[in-house]
Amino acid sequence: MKTTSYYPVIQTADVARTAGFYREHFRFVALFEIDWYVHLQSSEDESVNLAILRYDHETIPDEARKLSQGLILNFEVEDPDTVYAAAQRAGLPILRSLRDEEFGQRHFITKDPNGVLIDVIKPIPPSEVFADSYAEDAAAT
Repeated sequence: MKTTSYYPVIQTADVARTAGFYREHFRFVALFEIDWYVHLQSSEDESVNLAILRYDHETIPDEARKLSQGLILNFEVEDPDTVYAAAQRAGLPILRSLRDEEFGQRHFITKDPNGVLIDVIKPIPPSEVFADSYAEDAAAT
């Protein structure tokens, strides 16, 4: 199987509000939009996509009609400090403050209106304890 695209789909009760959140705070634009589904694409990188789907739409099997939960979206960025400052100014909930982690990330965590966690990350060099856990050439230097 050759995968030609991959993107997460957030099941929500409020498609417009959720899509608006990602437009306003993470610079997504709509490529397709109807009342029960919005396909978003990053305005900065067309390979970064996200979809928003009304959780109870008929296209979803009955047993799977649930609000998204237990999901973390990782956004790898060049400058998490700037994104963190913007999130604070916008009044977004900060669940994990900006910090450097020994395992090789500078990041913070916020959440969208559905409670989906958003981890804003920049890879950084890991500590010696974690360096050997990375595949060759995979860790930030």
